[in-house]
Amino acid sequence: MRKVFVNGCFDILHPGHISLMKYAKSLGDFLLVAIDTDTRIATAKGSSRPINNLKSRTVMLESIRYVDKVSSFDSDSALEELVRSFEPDIMVVGSDYRGKRVIGSVYAKEVRYFEKIEGYSTTKTIKNISDR
Repeated sequence: MRKVFVNGCFDILHPGHISLMKYAKSLGDFLLVAIDTDTRIATAKGSSRPINNLKSRTVMLESIRYVDKVSSFDSDSALEELVRSFEPDIMVVGSDYRGKRVIGSVYAKEVRYFEKIEGYSTTKTIKNISDR
């Protein structure tokens, strides 16, 4: 069984996220999606985030047919431990991480980059809503 790992905030789901999940699942048999906790997102993106709490984000991700399991993490070390214990065959990360450190990638047999779908961004969606 080929195991695939993806992680992120996935605060407001959009077609780019679905394309990522579909691509990741096409690479293997089991897709684990790891998501940042609410506290971790607020620390990284500001006190107005996340828009959707951990429970809501988990429920939404679990309902996507490509996703087999959702886990959460609250620190870099917890993310690294999650990847280490899962031992993915493939770790999928956004193409914006090329040339950057990818936490836990040393525990994956392979890292693949997903080209983000132009026009889709959670930050852009939030801005569009607030500008109305």
